[in-house]
Amino acid sequence: MRPEHCVTRNHIEVWHGRVLPAGAVRVTFWSVLRGSLLPVLVWGGVISFVFFIHSQWAAVALGGLFAFSFLLALALRRRAHHSFRCSLYGAVGGVLDMSLAGL
Repeated sequence: MRPEHCVTRNHIEVWHGRVLPAGAVRVTFWSVLRGSLLPVLVWGGVISFVFFIHSQWAAVALGGLFAFSFLLALALRRRAHHSFRCSLYGAVGGVLDMSLAGL
């Protein structure tokens, strides 16, 4: 897979909205996080709220659930023969995107 084609579906749709130049450019990790800023902020807020209101172990459990989802997505992408960079970016973007899909 070529690096310029290596992003999640959500980010591809953002690029088709003419955010990037017409030519192929290398997608950076910051671009993936910037495209997923809302889920990062929501999950950060939820974990902070749980930490201060309930207990630190509940926050650790939520963080562990996120880490498990990320590692599973990374492994599935690697098994599908994506490059490590593609797998990393896709796992981060995909887990953050799908974590708020029900809202």
